[in-house]
Amino acid sequence: MKLEPFNVEKPVIGVIHLPPLPGSPRFSGDLSEIVERAVREARILEDCGVNGVIVENFWDVPFKVRVRDAETIASMTVIVKNIVDEVNIPVGVSLLRNSGVEALAIAYACNAKFIRVNALCQVIVAPEGILYPIARELIELKYKLKSNVRIYADVNVKHGKPLVERDIVDVAKECIERGMAEAIILTGSRTGKVVELNDILKLRKAKLGKPIVVGSGINLNNIAKYWSIADGFIVGTYFRVNGDLSKPIDRERVNKLMREVERLRVDSGKSPTQLLI
Repeated sequence: MKLEPFNVEKPVIGVIHLPPLPGSPRFSGDLSEIVERAVREARILEDCGVNGVIVENFWDVPFKVRVRDAETIASMTVIVKNIVDEVNIPVGVSLLRNSGVEALAIAYACNAKFIRVNALCQVIVAPEGILYPIARELIELKYKLKSNVRIYADVNVKHGKPLVERDIVDVAKECIERGMAEAIILTGSRTGKVVELNDILKLRKAKLGKPIVVGSGINLNNIAKYWSIADGFIVGTYFRVNGDLSKPIDRERVNKLMREVERLRVDSGKSPTQLLI
């Protein structure tokens, strides 16, 4: 199933992990350097053939459940706008921990194309506290703005647990049917951890009618295993030097993964896609 707004089969979305922003306890005091670094990383990812990027306030730890700080939202807007202006691939916004409404406003203002929401239609118990569903507030804003920004929703998001355990298919269906998600993201338990194949297979066999994105754990050695059952991939950890999130993006790692992706695209065009059983 095609993942919008990408014009390629099974897009790879690279993550730009931002240093601490204004409003975060560990902000360095130099916003211009953060902007320059973010744009530089976006260019590297685009140059290496990555199909899109998502900008995330990854180092704003400890996270707030919702970001309300004017300085953080303004800074994120500046960063995203600079990236949108400098690359020709779709740009997304992820404002941790569950600031999807604010992310949508930023994306709308910057002409970014999609957002990621950690708790669209689930109550999640997380290290930051309770993440409450934001679907109603988010969709109200989307319709108010007449926005075409796509909403990608995590189900059973990493670094958290549902308050009430439910069948993953039921939750995904409710995110789509009641929360109006336009894609579902599945992750492992933590950043960089692999997704359970069985979870993807359950959703695939349920015929949700929306794309399924693998949101963590993808690397050069395992992407082929997920290729036939996923509609897109968000890759962050693997693209960093030695897989270390505190290190810069490793151009060679990005190139290697994207060469493998191109090989898989060619091979999948030679024969019908088969689901893993």
